[in-house]
Formats: sequence, structure tokens, C-alpha cells
Amino acid sequence: MSAGAGWARAQRRAFLLGLAPALIVLAAVTVGPAAYLVATSLTPLTPVRPGSGLDFSHPLGNYIQALFQSSFPHSVLLQAELSLLTVGMQTLAGVGLALLLDVESRWMEVLRTGFLVPMVLPPIVVAIIWKVLTTPDVSPAYSLLAWFGLRPGSLVTNPVTALPLIAFADTWEWFPFTMLMVLAALQMQPREQLEAARIDGANSRQMFWHVRLPFIRPALTVAVLFRLIDSIKAFPLIYVLTDGGPGRATEVTNYYAFVQTFNFAYWGYGSAIATMMVAGVFVLSLAIGRLGFGRDEDA
Repeated sequence: MSAGAGWARAQRRAFLLGLAPALIVLAAVTVGPAAYLVATSLTPLTPVRPGSGLDFSHPLGNYIQALFQSSFPHSVLLQAELSLLTVGMQTLAGVGLALLLDVESRWMEVLRTGFLVPMVLPPIVVAIIWKVLTTPDVSPAYSLLAWFGLRPGSLVTNPVTALPLIAFADTWEWFPFTMLMVLAALQMQPREQLEAARIDGANSRQMFWHVRLPFIRPALTVAVLFRLIDSIKAFPLIYVLTDGGPGRATEVTNYYAFVQTFNFAYWGYGSAIATMMVAGVFVLSLAIGRLGFGRDEDA
């Protein structure tokens, strides 16, 4: 064996030894609980039945129950609707504001900082803010409308407007994330590309679709992916604003899992729902990643 090969092997060994503690901790805090979640989903675990956590006689029972009951598919449809609304609105708002803020100005820097305020607030604080704003008896917005003679009904208790309201509140909180990602990508774009497009006679629409959008697509894909995952984890807004209601109008999948696990103590069934959510997020992430970066590779 040559000296170069021996040195390369020693480097790899040192690298693995240095990485081993982090991998052990990562496995302890992620892989271990994930494996236990999957194992629990194969049992009818509930605290009211001692020994049910070791009952593997019907390992797919929870999954079959979830797929063939109307409650779980209904929650998945609501989750898809909420995710589409929030990700769509956050993407449009983030890209639009990033394009407007992509100028060199001291005032623009102050304005950008102001847009970050909703994102740095704790989610429970955002939920309380919107709870106050949407409660007719205490809301300053409702009081102002009443002063003008307008008395709209509560958006929270209306099954038609409850889910869009949650999507709007989530968009208000998190569109700065998309804005920052896109704005950073825009400011990294070489100005020579923009100047060349202007010399060629490109208008604003052509400039965006053919020059700016292809450049920011990787950053936009990452932003959409992160926001999609977070939209599936949306919980504080639903818990504070609607508690899954009115009826089941806002009982999305993760809230449905919460109700089944902690309200009814169906721990095995809740674990099965959580496992399917993790699998769904993984598949969606893989699909969006391939869609967003595959075109660049082909180019």
C-alpha cells in the first residue's frame, strides 16, 4: 500500500472518529424515537389497557382503521387545502416583496427589518394576536367596522372562513422567511445579466420570467420546501383560534392526531397517523426537491 493511500485512509478514520459522537447523539434523539414511534403504531397502545403496547397481533390494524374511516381522509384533505393556501400566499407575498425591496437604499434596509417582526414572534404569541383581532367583542378591527356601521360575523366560528383565516394568519407570520430567501438570491444575481437583458429590449415581465426567476429558483425551492413542512406542522394557530372547529372544519391531520392521542388516549392509533405524516412529508420533500433542482441540472 502506498504512502498516499495510507494517508487517505488515516484521514477517513480520523473524520469518522470525529463525526461519531454527533452521529450517536443524532441517532439517540431522532432515530431511536422514530423507531419507537413506528413500533408503537403497530400496536393498539392505550394507557387504559395494560400490556397493549406489546400486542403485535394486528400490526396494520391502526393503518387500516385510519384509511377506511372518514375522519382521517377528511383531515388529510383539510391539511392539503391549508398547505396549498399558506404556501401559495407566502410564496406570492415573499417573491413580490423581495422584488420591491431589491433596491439599494437605507430606508429599504429599515423597511426590511420591519417585515421580520412577525417571523421572530413566538407562534403562540401570533395565535393570541389573531385571537384578539378575530374576536368581535374585543377586536379593535371589529370595533372600527362597527363605527362605520358594518357588523360582520365572526370569521373563527364560520366553517367557510375558519381555515382561510388560519392560512392568512400563518402567511402573515411566515412570509418574511420566503422574502428573505428570495431577496438574498436576487442580491447575489450578477447585474451584468440584468443589464444585458435590458439592452436586448426585455420588458419587466420578460425580465422576471426569463432572467430573474431561473436564477432564484433553487432558493425559492428551498423556501417552498421548508414552508410546506412547517404548514403540515401547524398547530398553535389551530389550537388557540379554533380548537379544530367549528365542527371539524379546521381539524387538519396533525390536530386530528393530537385529539386521538391526548383526548381519547389512542396512543397506537395516533402513532400510526404520525408515521403516515412523516412518510408523506418525506415523499413531498423528495418530489419538490427533484422538481426544483432537476431543471437546473438538465440545463
